[in-house]
Amino acid sequence: MDINILGIESSCDDTSAAIVSNGILLSNVIASQAVHSAYGGVVPELASRAHQQNIIPVVDQAIKQSGLTKDQISAVAFTRGPGLLGSLLVGVSFAKGFALAGNIPMIEINHLQGHVLSQFVHEKDKVAKNPDFPFLTLLVSGGHTQIIKVNDYFDMEIIGSTIDDAAGEAFDKCAKVMGLGYPGGPVIDKHAHQGNHDAFKFAKPHIKDLDFSFSGLKTSFLYTLRDEMKTNPNFIDENIDDLCASLQYTIISILIDKLKKAVKQTGIKQITIGGGVAANSELRDTLTETAKRCGWEVFIPERKYTTDNAAMIAGAGYFKYQKGEFATMDLAPDARLKF
Repeated sequence: MDINILGIESSCDDTSAAIVSNGILLSNVIASQAVHSAYGGVVPELASRAHQQNIIPVVDQAIKQSGLTKDQISAVAFTRGPGLLGSLLVGVSFAKGFALAGNIPMIEINHLQGHVLSQFVHEKDKVAKNPDFPFLTLLVSGGHTQIIKVNDYFDMEIIGSTIDDAAGEAFDKCAKVMGLGYPGGPVIDKHAHQGNHDAFKFAKPHIKDLDFSFSGLKTSFLYTLRDEMKTNPNFIDENIDDLCASLQYTIISILIDKLKKAVKQTGIKQITIGGGVAANSELRDTLTETAKRCGWEVFIPERKYTTDNAAMIAGAGYFKYQKGEFATMDLAPDARLKF
């Protein structure tokens, strides 16, 4: 009998639904919320309201595009957390209603584990290659920066994490200071292609072990702008490409340096990346080049599976379904859910 999993993702500002059948992705629909760009970041109340408007049409389209009917769904997997509580509540509530109506089981998924397992999302008629356990994942997003040792599908150990800001947050806040809007990461990436990454030097943190810190870098960047603009009010506009290139180079250098240290400590040379910042072109290129020099084997998911999406939730749900790990109806969303 086919195992058809409906995945629901609503942890932040993207409403997404996907169908995975026997491990193969059949559909993945995402509704983004442009309203937040005007505020320089995600507004939780607006996000939850938009999820309420989007969830039914998104799920409807995901089922239609899969070629299945709702009666063929074996289980519904949903993001329980971490994320924005109001946004999570919409997805969890919908999953409960769908499961009750169809008399099918529910499967809770940790959003971060979903990102790690995005590497196992495969489309029909595409060559699939997966890392062997154990492998290392560099998880980088707006809310998290972690190095994770993955022993099995749901046996994961965080061996390095940020002690303050995440890499994605550093991108977004520095972009906001330069007037580049939100989200800032893609805009910085675009400008960086035309700039000189050696034009400016920003502070790199000296954090022990495998942990990260980006607050000092943000402060260094802010002070550079402040000091330069005292003598040249047009400094940002005149140097935008070089500023973006230098900032991006510094952030990626920090990430790669810690990853090198993690490989040395663990002896594991199979590497994957996940999270929204994993869509950054320089990070992807630098990781590929580093792997060639160091003898690593890297697995880089398609960009569409690095940002928040339900394909990774449905895929993770497929593995949990096979283990018979189902959620109960009294389960509540958890904004600070841990591994």
